[in-house]
Amino acid sequence: MSKFRIRKVAVLGAGVMGAQIAAHCANAEVPVILFDLPAKDGKPNGIVQKAIDGLKKLEPSPLATSDRVQYIEAANYDQHIARLAECDLIIEAIAEKMEWKLDLYKRVAPHVRADAIFATNTSGLSINALSEGCPDSLRPRFCGVHFFNPPRYMTLVELIPCRGTDATLLDQLEEFLTTTLGKGVVRALDTPNFVANRVGVFSMLAVMHHTERLGLGFDEVDALTGPLIGRPKSATYRTADVVGLDTLSHVIKTMTDNLREDPWHKHYQAPAWLSALISKGALGQKTKAGVYRKDGKQIKVIDLAKQDYRDSAGEVAPEIAAILKNKNPAERFAQLRASTHPQAQFLWSIFRDVFHYVAFHLAHIAHNARDVDLAMRWGFGWAQGPFETWQAAGWKQIAEAVRDEIAAGKGMSDATLPAWVFTHDRVHGEPGSFSAKSGLFEPRSTLPVYQRQLFPERVFGESGEFSLQHTGKTVWENDEVRLWTLPDDDGKRVPVLSFKSQMCAVGPVVLDGIIEAVQRAEADYDGLVIWQPKAPFSVGANLKQIRPVLEAGDFVGLEKIVARFQEMSQTIKYSQVPVIAAVNGMALGGGCEIVMHSTRAVCALESYMGLVEAGVGLIPAGGGCKEFAIRTGALAAQTASNDAMIWLQNIFQTIAMANVSKSAKQAKELFLLRESDTVIFNPQELLYVARKTALGIAAAGYRPKLAPAGVPVTGRAGIAVLEMMLVNMHAGGMISDHDYRVSKAAATALCGGEVDAGTLVSEKWLLDVERAQFVDLLRTEETKTRLIHMLETGKPLRN
Repeated sequence: MSKFRIRKVAVLGAGVMGAQIAAHCANAEVPVILFDLPAKDGKPNGIVQKAIDGLKKLEPSPLATSDRVQYIEAANYDQHIARLAECDLIIEAIAEKMEWKLDLYKRVAPHVRADAIFATNTSGLSINALSEGCPDSLRPRFCGVHFFNPPRYMTLVELIPCRGTDATLLDQLEEFLTTTLGKGVVRALDTPNFVANRVGVFSMLAVMHHTERLGLGFDEVDALTGPLIGRPKSATYRTADVVGLDTLSHVIKTMTDNLREDPWHKHYQAPAWLSALISKGALGQKTKAGVYRKDGKQIKVIDLAKQDYRDSAGEVAPEIAAILKNKNPAERFAQLRASTHPQAQFLWSIFRDVFHYVAFHLAHIAHNARDVDLAMRWGFGWAQGPFETWQAAGWKQIAEAVRDEIAAGKGMSDATLPAWVFTHDRVHGEPGSFSAKSGLFEPRSTLPVYQRQLFPERVFGESGEFSLQHTGKTVWENDEVRLWTLPDDDGKRVPVLSFKSQMCAVGPVVLDGIIEAVQRAEADYDGLVIWQPKAPFSVGANLKQIRPVLEAGDFVGLEKIVARFQEMSQTIKYSQVPVIAAVNGMALGGGCEIVMHSTRAVCALESYMGLVEAGVGLIPAGGGCKEFAIRTGALAAQTASNDAMIWLQNIFQTIAMANVSKSAKQAKELFLLRESDTVIFNPQELLYVARKTALGIAAAGYRPKLAPAGVPVTGRAGIAVLEMMLVNMHAGGMISDHDYRVSKAAATALCGGEVDAGTLVSEKWLLDVERAQFVDLLRTEETKTRLIHMLETGKPLRN
């Protein structure tokens, strides 16, 4: 069998989803042709070009870097349809109207190459019905590929075959979606709205039903259905606004039209208030008004009784907040059920009805319970899916409570719970996850792509849950780091160093641990990987551990801590074995400096890196300024002008403004990563790729680079150039006096101190300069105030 390659993608439909799917393909270095109808006025590609231009304005950005748009070509069906033959994967993403899609299929089918895949991004229309619009020859290569909005950030993609889809093709497409685009794939059945939208939209309808039944406010419900119960901050009604009230209404209508025999069919209706808002053009975030509306800085919420907006001030009652803080889920649910408070009754009711719904429909909507739970995690941002929530709360107790309340007529449907609910005491366990279709516990997919996921995301109760303390064999550990190995061949040669500190912050104990781990790797192994089981990689220096030393005025002790941090960085940089930083999530301040000194970094796309010390009145002093001075000096030496300021000005601004990259690819643009560093799209593959990278570098006969004999610095002249930027910003009121001082210190460290331009200095000199500037700033009352304010509030202070 020939290797499956996708060299170019076509996306049909330049709407919100189509354009963003195109953007994410471009993020992954896959060029895209984006199609739509020809514009009636102006240039024929006007519709698509407007969509491409719009990508640059969206927040959060669908583009990993701004230059990605150049890899999206604008096209229209009239002029460019023959170019579909260039594409290996064609994704249709036009409006959710069956007749429109079928008409388009007839038009494009003759131009689809014989070995290309043709997929629809429908959110809920029948894949088998859509396949009828394809010629017989195309059906084996037709399937559903349902991305969630926004496609760059949402993990879930539902992969839905039609009756004739080639099984091997589906496996190959799953590999592309998983590794190249970084997605979590759930194989869905061809049922209306598939898995995530089926359960997620019902969950929203249940919330709406019980909101009205108990007379709660929309803002009150959002306070209840957000992070307090493991859901996103946008909760329910804010989520509806973000999705678009018209889009939500359409998905509901799909259920209305196609699930007429469903026991919950009477609830598959858009509430009157939702239809009224849509009729007024209040569609949510995209029209700046929906359930919520922003007036200046004030957020307002629709009040149905007043038929107008009021200030949003929804609050959770103290007694309900206390129940939700109970860490025992069985006790928590029992307390909610027993309480007569409307908020408690609301929460119990929405969980009860979702448990009832997923149990009844499991056989019809998913291959197994794990697929339902992962779909809700990845597609709707739930911390736990419905089945694992149920299992964690006590399977038998919840099952009996739901059964009793159905019998008492309290449920949204009187459908009987299926018998399997009472013949099992769990749905996730050692054999796998329960399938109501087969009556068996099904293991995870054995596709080769999943061998790259050494610790795949698990659901509650499933075997193989990751525990940092109990995974692999401990080689050595202290209170805040653990060096460990896995028993496979790669693990025997490359150990893993993980941090146990809160948010993987770096304090003296972590510094000692890193140095010890590198020395042990040099003595006994071929490499070392620094990897955290969960994001972040590291939020930087542990300010809590610095605070008592600072408040005691022990500046000698503080300087020793900084010197130890620099020693750690240099230990990584000059290790005799390759040290690989495997990064996912935030790598800030000192965490970023660890990455900068590694032999190589392997970063998930959604890695957010920055030297943010300016936010607490400090500068990078773990070798960050020193590294920039060395790197820019080397770059300058390759130019005719030998002018490092070409790069230093942008780097200086990055440090002074505490800028953080919005992706790992953008971190390269900010010089926080090197071109040789690797960006991958699936964070579940980080450890696999990082260990292979270490072994590959070791196999090439790795030796660390020798320390530079002399680093040319820009000195006083460079400081003066950078200071001019500060003068203008200060005069314009953009920075305070202390901001000026902090930034001047950064300029001094970047330029090598008060020496003549072109002076050759040692690496030690550069470290001494940045350390001296750092400690001088610690002596100021303003920096001390900023540090304490950050510790106490979690927010930066401008003073």
